[in-house]
Amino acid sequence: MLEDAEIKSNECLCGDYRKVDFNAPGVSSPAQPGQFAHVRIPQMRDRILRRPFSICNVSEGGMLSIVYKVVGEGTRILSEMKPGEVCNLMGPQGRPFSLPKANEVPVIIAGGYGSAATYLLARRSPQAGILLLGARTSQDIILAGEYTECGFDVRLSTEDGSSGKKGMVTDLLEEVVKEGIKGVRFYACGPHGMLMAVATKLIGAGHEDAEMSLDHLMCCGVGACFACVVKVKDDNPDGWRYARTCSEGPVFSAGDIYC
Repeated sequence: MLEDAEIKSNECLCGDYRKVDFNAPGVSSPAQPGQFAHVRIPQMRDRILRRPFSICNVSEGGMLSIVYKVVGEGTRILSEMKPGEVCNLMGPQGRPFSLPKANEVPVIIAGGYGSAATYLLARRSPQAGILLLGARTSQDIILAGEYTECGFDVRLSTEDGSSGKKGMVTDLLEEVVKEGIKGVRFYACGPHGMLMAVATKLIGAGHEDAEMSLDHLMCCGVGACFACVVKVKDDNPDGWRYARTCSEGPVFSAGDIYC
């Protein structure tokens, strides 16, 4: 669906991380955890491609929230937009996460602002679980408090040791796997390298059904241009094929990813 969405707020979370709230009932109503919105920023008329952003949260009143980091011209311009200005949204797009069953304990592994892409999953989970949130520094930790409010046990790691355990989020994952919690269901979102490491560890531990949201650059957002492909396993002589993250993903099973 295409929808002209008015910005209601556009505020700093911390550092370069921001949250923009759109009034977008047409996109937010059918949105599921793990899907994304393809955003056209009107001030960028010389660059026609939309920007994909994970849907962080939605409300019954039609609000749709996106968390983003200012890293380039597109996000810089978006960060300068004011309430009352309008962006055109296309969505919700992509294959979503599946919700855990009532007897499953969700364990979410997030790197950086991968926590934004999994927050709606935490909100809609039938029971609280565990969030393993890793980042470079404490300034890159976002939404930890919101997960705590959802009842999640939040465990942090930072590469420099400025918050939580010093090390990688995969260190936290190893600890959880060793705990042997019954009925766990794993989910992950973050940088590509982190996800490949997480997938390898989860497959080795027998959790091929873990769901991974593969963060990747996109152009068209509808599966036409093949610019956002990743390798997945396939029954052919090579053992793999390219899958489009915008339409066949962004969520894939860990056992299907060609690591």
